[in-house]
Amino acid sequence: MSSRSLPPSRLRAIPLSVAMAIGGGFMLSSVVYADNRLPQIHVVGTEEADIARQPGAVSMVSREDMDKAQPRSTEDALSRVPGVYIKREEESAVVANIGIRGLSSADYKTLILEDGVPVAPGLFVGNGRYYNPRIQRIDNIEVLKGASSLRYGPSTIGGVINYRTKQPQDGAAVELSGGSFGTLNSVLELGGSAPSGDGVFGAVISRSESDGFMDKGYEASDVMVKAGTAIGDDQWLAVKFTDYDNKANISYRGLFLDDYNAGATYNPAPDDYFLTGRTSFDINHAWDINASMTLNTVFYWSEMYRDYWRYGVDPTETVTEGRWVFTDNLNGNNRAFERTGVESRLKVSHDAFGLPGEAEIGLRYMTEKMNDQTIAAVRETPRTGTISRDRVDTADSVALFVQNRFAVTDRLAVTPGVRVERYEQKRKDLMIPAANGSRAETSNTEVLPGIGATFQVSPLAQVFGSVYRAFSPALNGDALDGLQDQELDAERSTNIELGVRGKGERFGYEATVFRMDFNNQIIPANSNTNFQRTNGGKTFHQGIEAGVDYIVGGGFSVFANATYIPDAEFVGDRLDADGVTVTTPDGNRVTYTPEWIGNAGISYDVGSLQTLLSANYTGAQFTDVLNTRDIQESTSGFFTGRVDSYTTVDLSARYAVNGQLDVFGSVKNLADERYIASLREGIYVGTERSVELGLRYQF
Repeated sequence: MSSRSLPPSRLRAIPLSVAMAIGGGFMLSSVVYADNRLPQIHVVGTEEADIARQPGAVSMVSREDMDKAQPRSTEDALSRVPGVYIKREEESAVVANIGIRGLSSADYKTLILEDGVPVAPGLFVGNGRYYNPRIQRIDNIEVLKGASSLRYGPSTIGGVINYRTKQPQDGAAVELSGGSFGTLNSVLELGGSAPSGDGVFGAVISRSESDGFMDKGYEASDVMVKAGTAIGDDQWLAVKFTDYDNKANISYRGLFLDDYNAGATYNPAPDDYFLTGRTSFDINHAWDINASMTLNTVFYWSEMYRDYWRYGVDPTETVTEGRWVFTDNLNGNNRAFERTGVESRLKVSHDAFGLPGEAEIGLRYMTEKMNDQTIAAVRETPRTGTISRDRVDTADSVALFVQNRFAVTDRLAVTPGVRVERYEQKRKDLMIPAANGSRAETSNTEVLPGIGATFQVSPLAQVFGSVYRAFSPALNGDALDGLQDQELDAERSTNIELGVRGKGERFGYEATVFRMDFNNQIIPANSNTNFQRTNGGKTFHQGIEAGVDYIVGGGFSVFANATYIPDAEFVGDRLDADGVTVTTPDGNRVTYTPEWIGNAGISYDVGSLQTLLSANYTGAQFTDVLNTRDIQESTSGFFTGRVDSYTTVDLSARYAVNGQLDVFGSVKNLADERYIASLREGIYVGTERSVELGLRYQF
């Protein structure tokens, strides 16, 4: 899978004629309802012209890309996108670990959507990394950076990732696969249309189970149901329901260094479990008001739980044994999330300013709640016990967005815009009597302007650029820690990028230079406790990402992309939790930000056979803000040190036996490279070589 910066697969062109056409024309809606299919929100769009309209870098992972590369997870599908790097902690990617352009992959500063709707458990109230959509229901992926990402929020400092789910297709399909670690996957897809063609229904039902690499087994089930109908000639209504459940035998604890060096592959925390489940319901309404105006409204609701049961350790015995030695006491860190939101976007084509213009106005209201409990239990009754923490975090937010794209000439378009985001956060501690002060609250307003432009230099070259403000809010756990307003500002960044892209009959390319200036980066506790709950200070990020595709001929095509981030570093003094200035050397690198990332591959397609050989390089990374070089072991806290670079090679093939039956197979980490994926309470080991074989039958 190439995941090129421009749409992959057959190198669809963006010639000058298209650029000129979009200068005066207007793609009315990002909601698609062609061929009586369901309306679906697109961050970029479905046409070549939609990419040329974006004043920022664009990457698309197509259905054909995923069929060819056979990713095991959504993170696997993203790992070859320029500028994106993944902290590969589990092959199933239960927890999101996605970094973009020098932003830590252990943090959350990129907005993740599914069909235009937020999927992170908590954008304001809690950790956004506890849920990843399952790859089985994803059709394609959009990655959008630059000022265009202001249309969405919050946490768009790195940009926006939008997972687009499969649209219903008439008939049924069954997919079965299995492989290493006792992995078994099954997928059932169903679809049908009303005789009139106005209504459509579909479902994707999947189940995955595995003993897991290092015996980190999991059992996951996922259901997605879609239905919708046309309402007259100019309106469409769609609903989507999802239900997900995963029982994963994983932990924050990893191997000690001696065991890692000896090649150990045992589960270092065999009785720890990470249990997650999510249910969601979306209603999407699209209305073509007239030839120049469309309105799209989406209502969404979701609830999710994340129960994390971890056993305590005996520090003395742990040191003696050189591995974790557990006690019979365990702790349940259990959280339940609920989100309700509604968002409307009005798009208007006009000549109000004497130039062909396209205005977009968006309004969103969202409310979030997180119930956070800690339960002390024992081995005999491992899922029940005494509640030691019980609190409720809530957040209400309102956002308004306005932009207008001016077609100044048939080659030049300029798009100014502004987003205003107002949010209020509250915490209530149910363990403290109200009379003793059990509540705290805080509020913030962010005004985020931006401007971008595109210029068609020639049929094969379009220049784009933008400058904009972006932010990521301090979550309730930081902003209201100790039932006190910690007076934490949002993380704010001024982002600049300049790029060029183009396509011909046999090639496509995109190259972008970027810069991000943080005036306040909040440092998480697991990086260095001195920076917990603080406005951590300034960081500076800049680099370049570039990608190219080329059809060699004779069935061969190649791709390559690379990201170079020489600067992802702290600037100046920071403050500790008590407001005391802490001086560390300028130039210390932000955690989990490799300097180099690279991808390359060659595919061979002939007749009914598709093959792909690809390689992914991830550079060395620091795991703490002090940039400790040697791995430091700890029996009570986080391991620190420098994680070395590594390269993985994947091989995949797919063969269409006939119009109904496909067979496929893949080998991940073909060279069986052993590498450290990350450090937490121990060493997380990258997944060893694994094989998977399967078939798909279309009824």
